[in-house]
Amino acid sequence: MRFAAEEVRISPLAGLAVAILAISTSAILVTWSDAPSLVKAFYRVLFTFALVAPVAVARNGGDFARIGRRDLFFAGVSGAALALHFASWFESLNWTSVAASVTLVQAQPLFVAVGAWALLDERVTGRTLVGIGIALVGMVVMSLGDFLTGAAVVGTDPLYGNALAVVGAVTAAGYVLAGRSLRQRVALFPYVTVVYGVCAVVLLVLTVARGLPLFDYPAREWLLFAAMALGPGLFGHTVINWALAHLESSVVSVSLLGEPVGSTLLALVLLSQVPTPATLAGGAVVLGGIYVTASARRGDPAADEAAVVDA
Repeated sequence: MRFAAEEVRISPLAGLAVAILAISTSAILVTWSDAPSLVKAFYRVLFTFALVAPVAVARNGGDFARIGRRDLFFAGVSGAALALHFASWFESLNWTSVAASVTLVQAQPLFVAVGAWALLDERVTGRTLVGIGIALVGMVVMSLGDFLTGAAVVGTDPLYGNALAVVGAVTAAGYVLAGRSLRQRVALFPYVTVVYGVCAVVLLVLTVARGLPLFDYPAREWLLFAAMALGPGLFGHTVINWALAHLESSVVSVSLLGEPVGSTLLALVLLSQVPTPATLAGGAVVLGGIYVTASARRGDPAADEAAVVDA
């Protein structure tokens, strides 16, 4: 009872603010690491799995035995999609700016809406279509504006990096849609434990297939791997999931739009990445489109789950 009383005294809004700050560091930590993208993604997921699995067993151990074959299949699909999300997004940061990459990968609610319409036969409202259209215009401005105006670009190949970030958004939407029904039947910690386990295995297979070293890294890299799991993983998305139990999902969804802003400011200070005018203008339009789409799908289970996709 004492623990429960202490938990109630924690302000959900304060917790949400801490979580947004934590996830805003994700792109910075990834960029600081010199390890291959697949290796970074693998250890980020593996260490997060190691943090949540003991809690899942202690709190919801019996729920694992009740997960049926069909649910395990969709958990596998969800975990594989999440692995591709991490792999593509982490790689995008090698080629484009933090501002562009984080903004574009946050566009996954748009693809959740499209996927729910195409795969689940859900109705798409006019407001949703307007939001998607606005965001697409912003994506074009972000990706092509600097080249059309002749402005200096940030990153060695921004078009390629931006495309990878969009792939990250699409695969994140796949993760959300595949795990949608499963999340409604399985408790949070068993759900993320199974999905993270599958995700880690897929990333390990991809890493080994590419012939990348798994262990030959200096202490600095291991600290960064751990920081990715502790910061954005544990204090970021775990706290966001907790906040969803105390706040309206629409509040959480809108708050997550602060991640691109926070990441852009951190990149400016810590990485000396100055976003171009096209990136700032296009990013603002993309965030506006995401907001319109998310608010149009308020109360939808897939939209709620999309709010907490890991990044």
